[in-house]
Amino acid sequence: MFVKILSTALVLVIVFMGLKQGWAMISGKPEMAAMLGRFRFNRPAVLINGIVTMLSAVLILFPRTFVVGNFLIAAAILLILCLQLSLKDLKGAAIELPFLLMNLTAIFLQHPLAKTN
Repeated sequence: MFVKILSTALVLVIVFMGLKQGWAMISGKPEMAAMLGRFRFNRPAVLINGIVTMLSAVLILFPRTFVVGNFLIAAAILLILCLQLSLKDLKGAAIELPFLLMNLTAIFLQHPLAKTN
């Protein structure tokens, strides 16, 4: 029972953060544009990344697409982490690690509404 509650809380946090970050990319928030601008992302690339992030967050809500959504968000986080490392920004890369681990932990715990055998 505790695992289901933990999994539910983790899913809600991941979905909230995915929607929040995706919306920040789509709406062109200055801090998000500045961060992604360091990686030479142009406006269409930021827009596509935001749309993929928001769609991935929505996919996490459904048991059948849960793993795909988590993998897509984890891939986006890993991309940013690698780009941070390419700029030798260890602090920025370290900030991304907990978010990557959240998605991997959610995959391990599985969707809270999934039928288990």
